Amino acid sequence: MSTRTTTLTLIRGVDLVASPWKNGGGVTREVAAFPEGAALDAFVWRVSVADVGQAGPFSRFAGIDRTLALLSGAGMLLDEAGGVTHALREPLAIARFAGETAIDARLVDGATRDFNLMVRRGAATGDVDVWRDTRRARLTADVVLLFCAQGESRVTTGEGADATTATLVTNDTLRIDHAHAASFEVEGNGALLAVSIRYSDTPQA
Repeated sequence: MSTRTTTLTLIRGVDLVASPWKNGGGVTREVAAFPEGAALDAFVWRVSVADVGQAGPFSRFAGIDRTLALLSGAGMLLDEAGGVTHALREPLAIARFAGETAIDARLVDGATRDFNLMVRRGAATGDVDVWRDTRRARLTADVVLLFCAQGESRVTTGEGADATTATLVTNDTLRIDHAHAASFEVEGNGALLAVSIRYSDTPQA
């Protein structure tokens, strides 16, 4: 296991830059990626927030495992070519699928916003859990991202003299690199998406 020092980065939602889709169906705001600034065919992992304005096919990403969580809106139905439908009808509902799968998205009633984790298969794995209200947790991962999906949360990382506290509001993210048995105490009325990313091999810095 790496002995690198745990580092924290606060990413404010108001600072995220919107990039329009080529097909005009929505916009995406990248939250974080590795390597930083990597193109869509070169990232190991990528976290983003998308505003979906109209129905249509999803872009396909061969070799990528995807996790999608509904953040706001009436919902979205993701139809796979094989007949499976992922129904996201309430905030924080989650769908997991392979990026190479042919998927058509249907909007239940108007535009939606979703959270998107993409991880390159074989290079890393990624998990997404929903944390609500006040709780304590301990995670071990190469990277942990705590994305505030709703409300406001006060997150304390570490213990004693090493503790650091950050207040997250909707669309803010706390990124923790080299999270070795990192402890978290969450207070407030918010809901967080807790992303844990583990590399298959130690990446170069």
